[in-house]
Amino acid sequence: MSANPATTAETGTGKPAGSGSRLPSIPFWVQIVAGLVLGVLLGWLARSQDIGWLVTTLDKIGGIFVQLLKLAVAPLVFFAILVSITNLRKVNNAARLATRTLLWFMITSLIAVAIGLAIGLVTNPGAGTGLTPKDGAKPENAGSWLDFLTGIIPENVITPFTELNVLQIVFMAAVAGIAALQLGEKAKPILALSESVLALLQKALWWVIRLAPIGTVGLIGYAIADYGWDLIGKYATFTADVYIGCALVMFGVYPLLLATVAKVSPVQFFKGAWPAIQLAFVSRSSVGTMPVTQKVTERLGVPKEYASFAVPFGATTKMDGCAAIYPALAAIFIAQIFDVQLGIGDYLLIAFVSVIGSAATAGLTGATVMLTLTLSTLGLPLEGVGLLLAIDPILDMMRTATNVAGQALVPVIVAAREKILDHDAYNSASASPVDEPEPEREPEVRDAEVKGVPVTA
Repeated sequence: MSANPATTAETGTGKPAGSGSRLPSIPFWVQIVAGLVLGVLLGWLARSQDIGWLVTTLDKIGGIFVQLLKLAVAPLVFFAILVSITNLRKVNNAARLATRTLLWFMITSLIAVAIGLAIGLVTNPGAGTGLTPKDGAKPENAGSWLDFLTGIIPENVITPFTELNVLQIVFMAAVAGIAALQLGEKAKPILALSESVLALLQKALWWVIRLAPIGTVGLIGYAIADYGWDLIGKYATFTADVYIGCALVMFGVYPLLLATVAKVSPVQFFKGAWPAIQLAFVSRSSVGTMPVTQKVTERLGVPKEYASFAVPFGATTKMDGCAAIYPALAAIFIAQIFDVQLGIGDYLLIAFVSVIGSAATAGLTGATVMLTLTLSTLGLPLEGVGLLLAIDPILDMMRTATNVAGQALVPVIVAAREKILDHDAYNSASASPVDEPEPEREPEVRDAEVKGVPVTA
């Protein structure tokens, strides 16, 4: 059935004719906020009135949403990393871009862990909580440097996907991508298939992302219903420290780097990156947010060929919230609960683990592996992890939002420094949902960007 021209033609006001009879669409961020408010209300109601079926319902809704995100994680990471590495062949000075990206990942992680340590030393988050070592419990799975190093290489190609070992998946994808680059023309059919599969996975993930407002109701509601405000009160200082630390990094350090290093507007960055940041806050998954993060990064003027490498790479290794601020504060918190004195050497070890070992977080919800890696390096009791598991979902929202903001920030900084950032696109980026159709950019503009030639107006 063909479209009626009367309904598709634009009127003088710039709106489709006949749009007055249609209900206005609700912005995605408004849906998210509504989900947060409704989740808090339902959680409070379920806990205060002891409504068991409502608690179960909220748990199931939140659990299904997270499970849908996780369902796409393994194949999404594999094909995203593989395609991103092969896409570097289209970019001039690919090795230089990759090196600069990794360097800025490390620099921002070091700044973040320093802020986390400073806040922890000033506030003493473990003091006055009423918690004791008996309240802790040793985690079932603990991270160690030996496990981290030996665990990178899988025993077979199936297990990493069935057990969702993202670090091993990244390793296999990197090897496959490098091998494809070496094969050249012979690998073209595989690359074409990989790009098609990646597009298919991202399309399916978009459908899941649209369910985020409903997932928010379940995740927030169950957190309130299960943990209650009393439990949150015991961790008030620690929770505030994590949120303040992440806020200082996201709204202090990042804008400073944008203004001084990239020489672009920080306000415009957050305007363009907002869809990814809000989804990260709700979903608590850097990998689940990755398609949105890549879209907003491209919309901020970063060449697609470079963004398709930097964002997937960052989604699995760039964790300023989960791998820098959080383990620094958590180590101080646990040391105070177990009455262990930390020295300068211990703080330097925390910084080292945060910068080098952040890949252990692997972009999934939660940061338990990274925390156990930090504690085992410092020799602190792993039972301390159990002290923080109860409050983890509340903390993970802000941590993941910080992670994703950093994953979009670094490509912008590197692109600006390498003079391949499209400043016109950056300055015109909006906070509208990224799944709205956007006009195609001229081929000659894209070619100029790929070759590293600044585009003039």
